[in-house]
Amino acid sequence: MKKRSIKPSTFLAPVPAALVTCQDRGGRPNIITIAWTGVVCSDPPMVSISIRPSRYSHGIIKETGEFVVNIPTVDIILKADHCGITSGKDSDKFADTGLTPASAEKVTPPLIEECSISLECRLTEIVPLGVHDMFLGEIVATHVADEAFDADGNIRMEIINPLGYSPIDRTYRAIGDALGGYGFSRKNK
Repeated sequence: MKKRSIKPSTFLAPVPAALVTCQDRGGRPNIITIAWTGVVCSDPPMVSISIRPSRYSHGIIKETGEFVVNIPTVDIILKADHCGITSGKDSDKFADTGLTPASAEKVTPPLIEECSISLECRLTEIVPLGVHDMFLGEIVATHVADEAFDADGNIRMEIINPLGYSPIDRTYRAIGDALGGYGFSRKNK
């Protein structure tokens, strides 16, 4: 496949479109939509989220040291988009969207009931990178929607139905069908 060289770009796609919740010291929760997120370590389980210092959630997470990464389903795409284009300084995004806050087990910020997966995180480090600061968080609790489990206790991705984001064309995407499993190339030789 012939390629064309362009300026360095964030063309790793798709990435998760995550709804990150935080809560200020006064008890006011907020939601920010984050595309710059991912797993950074398996043991201990850790994730990163990257936020511009000018964003309202940046200061809250920096001060409190806690956040929750919630994975929305494609069904709540409009609510996820709203949380990314509206500032929490000026509005209550839970009230605006009708999303339901749910109590976390180990951190103060709420989970989002409508999201299929929620990862409670404690901040371990902030790394300034440029226009974004990367927040590294240890996952201290994981929550998965009851309906995502089959009778054998396996998680069904078609129920998780995660929303993705493509920085290439700035669009939300559905992840799609499973094409194979880890190690299946060895079985198909």
